[in-house]
Amino acid sequence: MVNRNLIRSLEDDTLANELLGLAPDEELEDMLLEAFEVEQQDFDVNKIVIGRIVELNDEWALVDVGFKSEGTVPLNEWGPDEDPPVVGGNVQVLIEEMEDELGGADDPYGMISLSKRKAEKIVQWEKMMESVAEDQVVTGTVIRKIKGGLLVDIGVNVFLPGSQVDIRRPGDIGDFIGRVIQAEVLKIDDTRRNIVISRRSLIEKQREEDRAYLMQELEVGQIRKGIVKNIADFGAFVDLGGIDGLLHITDMSWERIQHPSEMVAIDQEIDVKVLHIDREKQKIALGLKQKERNPWESIGERYEVGSTHTGEVVNVMSYGAFVKLEAGIEGLVHISEMSWTKRVNHPSELVSIGDQVEVKILGVDVEGQQLSLGMKQTQDNPWDIVMDKYPEGADVTGKIRNLTNYGAFVELEEGIDGLLHVSDMSWTRKISHPSEVLEKGQEINCKVLSVDQSRRRIALGLKQMEGDPWDNDIPDRYQPGQVINGKVTKITNFGVFVGLEDGLEGLLHISELADHKVEDPEEVVKVGDEIEVKILRVDTEERKIGLSRKRVEWAEDQEEAAAEEERQKVSEHQELKGGLGDGGPLIPTE
Repeated sequence: MVNRNLIRSLEDDTLANELLGLAPDEELEDMLLEAFEVEQQDFDVNKIVIGRIVELNDEWALVDVGFKSEGTVPLNEWGPDEDPPVVGGNVQVLIEEMEDELGGADDPYGMISLSKRKAEKIVQWEKMMESVAEDQVVTGTVIRKIKGGLLVDIGVNVFLPGSQVDIRRPGDIGDFIGRVIQAEVLKIDDTRRNIVISRRSLIEKQREEDRAYLMQELEVGQIRKGIVKNIADFGAFVDLGGIDGLLHITDMSWERIQHPSEMVAIDQEIDVKVLHIDREKQKIALGLKQKERNPWESIGERYEVGSTHTGEVVNVMSYGAFVKLEAGIEGLVHISEMSWTKRVNHPSELVSIGDQVEVKILGVDVEGQQLSLGMKQTQDNPWDIVMDKYPEGADVTGKIRNLTNYGAFVELEEGIDGLLHVSDMSWTRKISHPSEVLEKGQEINCKVLSVDQSRRRIALGLKQMEGDPWDNDIPDRYQPGQVINGKVTKITNFGVFVGLEDGLEGLLHISELADHKVEDPEEVVKVGDEIEVKILRVDTEERKIGLSRKRVEWAEDQEEAAAEEERQKVSEHQELKGGLGDGGPLIPTE
């Protein structure tokens, strides 16, 4: 039955009468009730109300929300999965802006501004707030990547920061788009209708539980399955199921490797052996190579000292080369053990990585897992036959390899040098430095003076290639009393050296410079002066010639008188010496 009292309550009697005549009692009653409910709605801004669609066009739906007002809602606010709007249908909308005297600013019809989409979001939010709280675990689908993180649909869109996606931030968080994830609610901002979630927090809590359980059952020596989670230069971190262990590069293989990536890859599942557990710090050391037999066991039986083997050069350093004899077994060939004769500045001069070389075992250190190897020991030592090739007295030809203050090194063959001492360069010439008579790279003929095989030394002589002129030649050509010309070559505080010929000098003592007493030889002569001197004596044993300048003009009687005076001085000196017994001379005789 129609509620006639309700109809009569309408202000406009004419409208009421028209309604009574247009509709049956039941339909009219429903229409009036809906109109009454709309009339009683709260029409404040930001309120959600029920409106009736009264008109449609290509872009808008005109919605009557009562309160003598109408507003428009864009048709694109109806999703593709929803039933399209129809005239007479009801729709829940949000009042965004009320009309004023000039009409609604954002409404094409000059009415109030409405939003169906915002109303739905608010309803969804309020419904979500009834079931979601902070620290609660929620499930949702990652929708898209946004600035700083991901957008996740858990019924409403929530924010997952990039730092909270995983324990270690993945390379591209966009890989999570489309995945269904679980996360923990970190913060709810009801005013801004914003929820922040964390997948990392949930994983950490789960890992903490797994870690505690794992640490209880973990024991040294166990073989465990793990997933490689990260790779560094020094090793790899392996997830054992709640806790990470370090697989150091030195524990990956018995063989030498340059980088852990040669053995493992990220996300690879591997079996590892537990080597050490620090339960207090929750650190675990893992090993891969320890699952296999240590190749250093019984190494001495397979590689006896003195035995020869063939291996591959796997590394070259400044001090030597590492040679692999078998998987996990390497030895060092020191640079000094590479060649008997070649002067090796760097091992790369003789070997390169990948070369096959023959080596001899020089030493085995089982505890230190080290092998000392030699390359030159696989070849004949040329010093073993050097005495046969270069006997004493033999004439040899070589090249000046190096000059020093004390002599010159002459290369007889590669790696075999002889020393030509400065004293063996000339019979007569006083040589201060080998560069006065020789130069680097010069080829010369020498005589072998001696061979010291144990010390690997050969002594050479240049002057020995000719006879000693002091035996006959010099005594024959230079006689006492002979007057000759010479050039002053050097002046000292005790006298002057005079060059008589190339390489031959005589000493003009300061007492023989002039008839008067000379304090400074440079007062009488200068270096380079040509002077006339008389030979006083020729000492073949000491290889010296004594000269006099003041006696050049002496007559025979003066010479005899001087000789007599000299004899007396010698006699007096001998008497004094005899009086002293074995105590030695009182006055020097030289």
